[in-house]
Amino acid sequence: MKQTVVRVMCAIGQSGQLGLNGRLPWEGNRDPEYKADVARFFALTRGHVLLAGPKTIASVPQFAHADRELIVVRSSMDPAQTLAGFAGRVVFIGGGPPVWDAYAPFVSHWDITRLPYDGPADRWFNPRWLVGKV
Repeated sequence: MKQTVVRVMCAIGQSGQLGLNGRLPWEGNRDPEYKADVARFFALTRGHVLLAGPKTIASVPQFAHADRELIVVRSSMDPAQTLAGFAGRVVFIGGGPPVWDAYAPFVSHWDITRLPYDGPADRWFNPRWLVGKV
């Protein structure tokens, strides 16, 4: 049986900022590096599976029109069983600390973009996700 490849793509601010009030802290910023990050995310995840929490999927209207298979992750879902359903595929784990807490042990590749944002946040990147120990 083919192995499922589990990846995460995320962007963080200069101090590891991830979120603010349920959104990206830099959301709406039209500077080139922010636009390039969004375009890269959509290009690299196209044609693959994206598992994400309901808030993440609902917050990005483009997901509804994207060329990728969207799966809404619920806390009641077992990560190993969920991933087993995608053998041989590339699965991206969409954001949110609760989702990354659950799926970090299965991630083989973290693709992290560091953006020039250096403002407030209420969600932060946890470096322990990188070693799958949360």
